[in-house]
Amino acid sequence: MEVLFSLLVGVFFAAAIYLMLSKFLVRILLGVAILGNAVNLLLFTSGRILREVPPVIPAGLDRQVAVTANPLPQALILTAIVISFSFFAFLLVLSYRAFQDLGTDNANDMRVAEPVADSAPPTGY
Repeated sequence: MEVLFSLLVGVFFAAAIYLMLSKFLVRILLGVAILGNAVNLLLFTSGRILREVPPVIPAGLDRQVAVTANPLPQALILTAIVISFSFFAFLLVLSYRAFQDLGTDNANDMRVAEPVADSAPPTGY
């Protein structure tokens, strides 16, 4: 099962990087969302997948008696979900505002600070 999740993490990372290298903002935003899910799945896979094993030590005991699940990846994933959702919401509003002001979602057309009439900088000496 962990091998399947590892392959899925690789596919998610590859798709996220491919989408984030695009010049359109919608694809970049989808790439960021997929990247957040890939990181969450990576944390989940690294935390040892154990079925029906609680991450709790029974009351009255100071140490583990049997195998318990690691609660740290679960806490990290919950935190990462909140952070990635807020980051995605911020990027969504930012890209919508840029689309309203500039009238395009093409990142190459959003370069308003670079003059069009000037010649290109030298590529070598």
